[in-house]
Amino acid sequence: MIVVFLDESGDLGFDKPGSSKKFVVTLVVCESNDSAGQIRRAVERTIKNKITRGPKSQRLAELKGSHTKLSILEYFFRQLPLSGFGIYAVILNKDRVFDHLRDKQGRKRLYNYLAKFVIEKVDVRRMSNERVLLIVDRSKKLEDIRDFNGYLETYLASELPPETPVDIQHEDSARDKGLQAADVFCNSIYRKYEKGDERLYAHFQGFIKFETIYLP
Repeated sequence: MIVVFLDESGDLGFDKPGSSKKFVVTLVVCESNDSAGQIRRAVERTIKNKITRGPKSQRLAELKGSHTKLSILEYFFRQLPLSGFGIYAVILNKDRVFDHLRDKQGRKRLYNYLAKFVIEKVDVRRMSNERVLLIVDRSKKLEDIRDFNGYLETYLASELPPETPVDIQHEDSARDKGLQAADVFCNSIYRKYEKGDERLYAHFQGFIKFETIYLP
């Protein structure tokens, strides 16, 4: 089974005080369920050893790229497996987004397109005859989830053999440690492009398979 975690950093607001200059969508593509388990265990180990004490507090704790000390995130990177996964990222330059994509409906279309854009960079043909599980942080309303799933399922159906099962799940990041890992990677890439801060990025740069600025 191929397990893919999807997360984003920044926002899709325009012309509002405090809005980000960039918006980043990141995939963490795990070559097997075992690889996904190793990444989840890296998060669990970090929470256990660096954030909390006691089993109850560990269940409630969450590793967040934007709210965790750099030293703790650096510890997390040291717990990662040496192989078995890759990172794909698209960085949107919001200044060049067309006006018709800046309203509520346009932002939904833009988000779905960016997710598809970065998934296109993964060699999905090598996933043939394996189950593909895409796990997304639950942040959308039911109607938006249906639109998102339908959009990506249509693309994947055109690229994969019909016998390849595809499952898209929207999960609470507090419950899925793989999504927490994706959040850390995505936020670290966001820091690079939004703030010029590459301190965390340098720790996992070798795992990046694709990275580009959209509308440079």
